[in-house]
Amino acid sequence: MRTQAPEGRDRAGLTPIMQGRISLPSLCHFLLPWAFATFHRALGDQAPHPGPHYLLPPIHEVIHSRRGATTTLPCVLGAPPPSYKVRWSKVEPGDLRETPILITNGLHARGYGPLGGRARMRRGHRLDASLVIAGVRLEDEGRYRCELINGIEDESVALTLRLEGVVFPYQPSRGRYQFNYYEAKQACEEQDGRLATYAQLYQAWTEGLDWCNAGWLLEGSVRYPVLTARAPCGGRGRPGIRSYGPRDRKRDRYDAFCFTSALSGHVFFVPGRLTLSEAHAACRRRGAMVAKVGHLYAAWKFSGLDQCDGGWLADGSVRFPITTPRPRCGGLPDPGVRSFGFPRPQQAAYGTYCYSE
Repeated sequence: MRTQAPEGRDRAGLTPIMQGRISLPSLCHFLLPWAFATFHRALGDQAPHPGPHYLLPPIHEVIHSRRGATTTLPCVLGAPPPSYKVRWSKVEPGDLRETPILITNGLHARGYGPLGGRARMRRGHRLDASLVIAGVRLEDEGRYRCELINGIEDESVALTLRLEGVVFPYQPSRGRYQFNYYEAKQACEEQDGRLATYAQLYQAWTEGLDWCNAGWLLEGSVRYPVLTARAPCGGRGRPGIRSYGPRDRKRDRYDAFCFTSALSGHVFFVPGRLTLSEAHAACRRRGAMVAKVGHLYAAWKFSGLDQCDGGWLADGSVRFPITTPRPRCGGLPDPGVRSFGFPRPQQAAYGTYCYSE
């Protein structure tokens, strides 16, 4: 049995009607939403943007820089809310916390933590909330968040600061696989570097890094890059980044993969047949210090340092940088930093590499 709709409504009970005819206002109320929806579909806008959105999406989500440079992380408002704050923070690798850097209400800004002292707002215009970091350091690399807080609908954009640099494997004079995670981290810092991230190791692998010993990375995993697959290095399968996965940071022991970037000073070679103590004295006489391993790699990578002579470094190792490979300079076909290992400190047989600011 069919039920008749009450007078003045259709059977769905939704559309106002008048018996026998539809009024013009009712017709417009019915047709206009349909017309706008059709228009948006014709433009390719399948769904209207929900709610107000004030932050403009960044043109580039990855910002490239070098150590010592001044860099800008862009964050721009398309329109200002009536009242708001912008909070910048750094997403720490390996855990789920964020470290605050700076908070501003558009007029005044307050910095936080060690990075806050080197950070300021750019303020190129009244809608500019971009962050400027002066004197970029190795530890500044990573992921950042610009968050707009207006009390109604908070928004954020994420950016990644990536430093140009070089990854180098490192082991102490005692031999390979001596470091737990924390010792590896300290060793890299002592050699003017920091533990490399997986992304940095991957980039180094694409640029030719081939190393058969496993080493710690910043995230706490242990890996090694293989460019030429061979039996002692994980088998004869495809080249790539071999992984041991996450390991016990206190108990397990491996080498370290360190990362360093451009230098503010320069590295130079002092020839001679010196012991390690004589190498230190030779550098001091020139107003310099014996170079660290990271210094030598950075000079090779960014300054094209090419020297076919072994020289002492601060950790007691002897190395030399080759930009243009040749038979009598290590015999390898690729550029790189060659190593003589850790000779006896009293052995007077090498020059030294000095570093001066």
